[in-house]
Amino acid sequence: MEILVDNEARSLVGQPPLVGEELPHFKVLDQNGAKVKTRDLIGQPLLISVVPDITTGVCTLQTRHFNEMVSQMTGVKLVTISVNTPEQQANWCAAEGLPQVELLSDQAESFGYAMKLFIPDEGVDARSVFVVDATGKITYAEIVPVMGQEPDYKAALAAVEKLG
Repeated sequence: MEILVDNEARSLVGQPPLVGEELPHFKVLDQNGAKVKTRDLIGQPLLISVVPDITTGVCTLQTRHFNEMVSQMTGVKLVTISVNTPEQQANWCAAEGLPQVELLSDQAESFGYAMKLFIPDEGVDARSVFVVDATGKITYAEIVPVMGQEPDYKAALAAVEKLG
């Protein structure tokens, strides 16, 4: 699969999982550097917001937007995943005044490779959104075709609401 980065096609490491498939096994780090595994995220409706670099403008907009919308919902877990280090993510949260945002670091690229979202030429994961039910099945997936564009927030949130 390919997406556009600065008007140039970039290949992902494979074909990301489709709706109906199980969320693959991966390990990421929380802001304290503790490992978080796939199974730690499953058990309630989950929205995974993937951003290439939390410190950039579009990634900040995406993170803020999902955080504002999901914070008004009950029983839904929201995580934002980027390749930034836990320290960079913690610094971003402090600078943005968003200590409650749950950022997970894919610094080791486990998530990016498991989900086939990693872009080797860029060293980041493709901007994307996944909604996962309580059993770990993907019920919504969007791989944003142009890196600098925001995802379809309404469609993602409609998918979350269907699980509630």
